[in-house]
Amino acid sequence: MAGRVNHLHLLMALALGGLMPFAFSPYDYAWLAIPVLAGWLWLICQGSAFRVGYAFGFGWFGFGAWWLAPTLHTFGHLPWLAAAFCVMLVGAVMALLPALWAWTAAKVAGKSGWILVSFPLAAVAFEWLRGHIFTGLPWTALGNLMLDTPAVGWAAWFGVYGMALLPALIAASLLLILTPEAKKWGGFGLLAATLLILLAPRPEVADGGTYRAALVQGNIPQDQKWDAAFVNETMSRYAGLSAEAAQSSDVIIWPEAAVPFFLSRATGWDEWLRGEISSWRTPLLFGGLKVTGESTANNGLFAHDPQQTERQFAGKQHLVPFGEYVPAWIPFLHVLVPEIADFRPAEDSGVVAARGIHYGALICYESLFPEQARLRVEHGAQVLVNITNDAWYGTTPAAWQHFQAARMRAVETGRYVLRAANTGITAIIGPDGKVIKSLPWWTTAALQGEFRLIDTRTRYVQWGDAPLLVTLLLFIIPLVRGRSVYE
Repeated sequence: MAGRVNHLHLLMALALGGLMPFAFSPYDYAWLAIPVLAGWLWLICQGSAFRVGYAFGFGWFGFGAWWLAPTLHTFGHLPWLAAAFCVMLVGAVMALLPALWAWTAAKVAGKSGWILVSFPLAAVAFEWLRGHIFTGLPWTALGNLMLDTPAVGWAAWFGVYGMALLPALIAASLLLILTPEAKKWGGFGLLAATLLILLAPRPEVADGGTYRAALVQGNIPQDQKWDAAFVNETMSRYAGLSAEAAQSSDVIIWPEAAVPFFLSRATGWDEWLRGEISSWRTPLLFGGLKVTGESTANNGLFAHDPQQTERQFAGKQHLVPFGEYVPAWIPFLHVLVPEIADFRPAEDSGVVAARGIHYGALICYESLFPEQARLRVEHGAQVLVNITNDAWYGTTPAAWQHFQAARMRAVETGRYVLRAANTGITAIIGPDGKVIKSLPWWTTAALQGEFRLIDTRTRYVQWGDAPLLVTLLLFIIPLVRGRSVYE
C-alpha cells in the first residue's frame, strides 16, 4: 500500500460515498454497494487511508442525510443556511467512523494482502461502533442491504452489525480478483462468500396462534399534529377508522403520539376514549405521552383492554438527541418536539400484554437499534409493535430507510413486526423481513392483516453481539501491539 493520495482520489472517494445512499430504500439498488465499496477499497490501497475514508464517509453521511435540512428548517425553524450547516456537521462527525474503518483495515493488513480479512472485519467493527458511539446512529446500516437476499437468515445469528461482513467481503474479493498478483485470494473470498450465502440458515417461522391486527394510519400533517385546534379532527379520524375495523380485529394499533396530549390531564377526552374502546370490545394499543413529574414525561405505547381496568404503558428508552432532548453539553439548542414537557427515557420492560398476547414496543427511533428489539423479546415479547411518526421527514427517503431498519429487527428476533406509522410506512412484516401487507404512503386508512406469535428465541436474541465483540477483540490485538500478526 504505497503512494501518496492526491486530490483526485479524495474527490473519487467523496463521489463513491455519495452513491452509497442509493443502495438503500427507497431506491433499493443494493447491488450498487459492491462496486462502490470495491472502488473505495482500491483508493484505500493507494495510500492515506484515513483521508480517503473520511472523504467517503462525508459523501455517505453528509449527502445521505440531506433530508435533515428541510426537517430542521420546517419544524426546527432554522434558516436554510443553518439547517444545511447542521447536515454538514452530521456528515463531518459521522465521517470519522469510515475513516477509522479504512485506517484500521489498512493498518492491520499491512503489506501482506490480508485486506481480504481486515476490510470485512473492520466493516463489522465500524458498524457496531456506529450503533453505539454518541448514543448511536446506525442509519442506513450496511447489513440492511442483505434483506431480500438468501443470506438474510444470518441476521438471526449475528444481527445487523455482523451482516456487514458479507458485502464488504464480496467487495474486497472483487477487487482482489481484478488484481493479477492477488487473484487467488479474490477467488477464495468469493468462494467463502458463496458458501456463506448457500449455507445461510432459514429465518424463523412463527408457529403460534394466528390473530388479526388493524393498524391505523391517521395521516395527520406534522404542522397540525400538535395544534390544539386540530385535536377534534385527529381523535375523530382515529376513532372512525378503528370502529370500522374493530369487529374483524383482535387488536387495534395507533401510531406514535396519536393522542397528542396528556390523557391524565384531560379527563373529558379520557372518558370519551374509554367509551369508544368499550364499544369496540377490542384492545387498543396507542402512542401517547405519560406524565412522570412536574415538567417531565415519557413518550410511549399505552395498552387499553376494555376487559381490564388499568391501562398498561411501555415507554421509549432510547430518545432522539435534539428531537426529544438536548445533550447537557449544548444546552443552548432547542428540541424539535413541541415543548410540552422534558422527555425522559423510560425504565420499564418495554412489553405490554392484552388478551394473553405480549407485545414488545419499539417507539419510532428505537427500531434502529437491534439491542432494543432484543431486550423486548428477552422480556417476553411474542410480537413487536413499532409505532412511529415519520411525518417529520416529509416525502424524503428517510421514512423508507427507517422502515428498512424495522424489517431487519423482524429477522434478528424472529418476530412479526406490526408497524403503525402516522403517514407511512404502515405494514405487517414477517419474521423473514418480508413485507406481508402495507398501506400506500401518505394515505388515511386502516391496514388489516394477520400475524402469528412465536416464543422461541433466535441465536441473536440469546447471544447478542458478544460473539462479534470477541472476534473483533482478537482482530484489534495486533493494532494494540503495534504490528500485524498477519504479515
